[in-house]
Amino acid sequence: MESTKVVAARLLAAIGIFLSPFVGGAIPAFIALLLARQAEADIRSSEGFLLGASRLSQIRRLAWIALGIAGAVVVAALLMLVISLARDAGDSSYGGDIAVSGLTPGGTAGEQRL
Repeated sequence: MESTKVVAARLLAAIGIFLSPFVGGAIPAFIALLLARQAEADIRSSEGFLLGASRLSQIRRLAWIALGIAGAVVVAALLMLVISLARDAGDSSYGGDIAVSGLTPGGTAGEQRL
């Protein structure tokens, strides 16, 4: 009889791969890794009654791939944000036409155009 935790972990790893480009796949992939560890312990303690140990390496691999893709998407989004902020840092948002209050050469307060 195949361990139900192996079945659930395989399904969660597949969902994690499917949703990983949207970063939502990290949660099912992480849960798949936890279930794979629990399933391995259950299979070892069952003394041959539970099956599915041969699929655990594939489940772990899929879950780690899903986590890697989700991590790469987050890094790419942060990189795009930093590049966008760097481009905007050089632009003048005020258009270069603001009034600065200061003293005029005659000693009175006035406005000077820049």
